Amino acid sequence: MEQTVLPSGRGSDHAEHLQDLLRLLATPSALTLSDGSGGAELPDHLRRLLHAAVSNLADGTAVTITPHRTQLTTQEAADILGISRPTLIRLLTAGEIASTRPGRHRRIQLADVLAYQERIRDQRRSALIELSAAAEPPTAPDGFVRTR
Repeated sequence: MEQTVLPSGRGSDHAEHLQDLLRLLATPSALTLSDGSGGAELPDHLRRLLHAAVSNLADGTAVTITPHRTQLTTQEAADILGISRPTLIRLLTAGEIASTRPGRHRRIQLADVLAYQERIRDQRRSALIELSAAAEPPTAPDGFVRTR
């Protein structure tokens, strides 16, 4: 069950409530949710998730929450990574992402897919930093950058 929440209009009372909620979620102390009959402590991983969701809503971005099983089919893993299934199969065959084959079909752990996604993001970030450092234009003795 996928659920998308749209941001409310800026300048409304909702924006103030979101900012108040962000302040609460940003505190390092334990948060307790309660109704009239009792309460429960909000786990840290849920607080981080809520903080990210509320932060995006406060910035005017829609938020979609999609539940995933911890063991994925190749198509589900490819959809998460935004690649085709044949490309994912090549990554699995090359050992870039761990998988199991309990029968005829491969299964991939969600944690392995997310770890690969983070590894690729880090590699791209590093490559971009290297490229931007190498792209510094040479300056002439008079302090001007030569463009031609």
